Amino acid sequence: MRITKVESVHIAEFTNILFVRVHTDEGLVGLGETYYTPETARSFVHEVGAPMLLGHDPRDVDAHWRRLYDATHVYGNRGNEMRAISALEVALWDILGQVAGLPIYRLLGGAFRDRIRIYNTCAGPLYARGTPGVPRHESARRTDHPYEDLTAFHEDAGALATDLLSEGITAMKIWPFDAYARETNGTSISLRDVERGLEPIRKIRDAVGDDIEVMMEGHGYWSLPAAARIARALEPYKPFWLEDFMKPDSPQTLARLKQETEIPICGSELALTRYGMRDLIEQEAVDIVMTDVTWTGGIAESRKIASHAETYNLPFVSHDCTGPVTLLASIHLSVHCPNALIQESVRAYYRGFYADLTTTQPRIEAGYAYPPELPGLGTKLNTDVFDREDCTIRESVDG
Repeated sequence: MRITKVESVHIAEFTNILFVRVHTDEGLVGLGETYYTPETARSFVHEVGAPMLLGHDPRDVDAHWRRLYDATHVYGNRGNEMRAISALEVALWDILGQVAGLPIYRLLGGAFRDRIRIYNTCAGPLYARGTPGVPRHESARRTDHPYEDLTAFHEDAGALATDLLSEGITAMKIWPFDAYARETNGTSISLRDVERGLEPIRKIRDAVGDDIEVMMEGHGYWSLPAAARIARALEPYKPFWLEDFMKPDSPQTLARLKQETEIPICGSELALTRYGMRDLIEQEAVDIVMTDVTWTGGIAESRKIASHAETYNLPFVSHDCTGPVTLLASIHLSVHCPNALIQESVRAYYRGFYADLTTTQPRIEAGYAYPPELPGLGTKLNTDVFDREDCTIRESVDG
C-alpha cells in the first residue's frame, strides 16, 4: 500500500478549519484536520508534508511523524508545523483503522472506559470564526441559534447552567474576565472588574448550587499578580479548574500561580508536543494536563503526553473548540487513556455546523460522549462539501 495523493480542503464559511485527506492506491482515504491560519497550514502540508509522504506506506504512522518532526527542527517544530503534522498524522491513523477494520481507540490498545464525561464550552456557533489576533466584540458573534451559549453565559449564566443540567451535562466552561484584560493588557485588574467578572459564576451557584462544575478559561491574557487576584476571588465559588490564566511560556511563573490558589491549574494545549508539556509537568506548574490532538502533533503525541502525565498521577484532558475531526479523534483518545478526566465539547458545534461538514457525528447523550465503532476515525467529509462555491481544494500527487 502506498500514498498516492495528499489533498487539503478549505471552506471559506468555516474560516479556521483545514481538512486534510490522504489517499492510497487501494482506494482508502484518511481524514485529518487542524485549526487556525489554514492557508499557512496548507502550505506546509503541500510544501513539506506531501513530498515526504507520497509513495510511502501510510501504515507506518510513527515513522512518518518522526521524519516530519525532525525535518522541521531547523525552524522550530512549533505552531504551524505542528498543526499541519497533526492533521496528516490523524489522517494516517484513520487509514490504519480502515485497514484493520477497527476504530482508532481499539488500535491504541482498547478502551479503558466505554464513554467519557463531557463539559460544555459555552460558545455560540460563530464563536471561533474570524481572523486570529483580530479583536471581535462579543455582540458581533450573537445569533438566534438555540445554543447561543456565549451570549447566555454573559447574560444569564444561571439559566444556562439549569438548561445544561436538564440534558445531563454537569460541567461548563466560561471566560467572564476576558473583557477586562483589554483595558490593561492583562497587567492588572481592578477590584470593581473582579466583582463584575464574578457575576456569571455567582449566578450559576445561586441557580444550581454545586450541581454543576464550572471551568474558568483565561485565554492567556493575564500577568501573575492579576491572575492571582482573580484566583483568590474565585475560590469561594469552587471552580473545577483555572485554565490558561497565564500563557504557559514560563512554567516557573505558572507554578507560582499554582502556589497562590487552592483551585487546580489546567494547562495547556498551547505548550505543544510532549517536550513543551514535560516542562509544565516536571516543574509542577499544572494539576491537570490539557492538550489538543490536532495542534500538538496528533493522536500518538497526545497519548504520549497523557502517559507522561499519568506517571506523575495527573489527569489528562483533550481540548476541543474547533472542528468535527478534532472532537472525534479526541473522544477516541479520551476513551482509551486511563487518566482521561473529562472531554471538552461545544454543543453549538456538534448539534450545528459539524453535520454540514462530516457524515457521522459523535454519540453524545446525558452528558457523555461515546466512541464511534466504525473503522478508523469513524467519519468522512460530506460529498456535497466538494460542490460548494466556497470550497477550495489543493492536491499533491505522486509522480
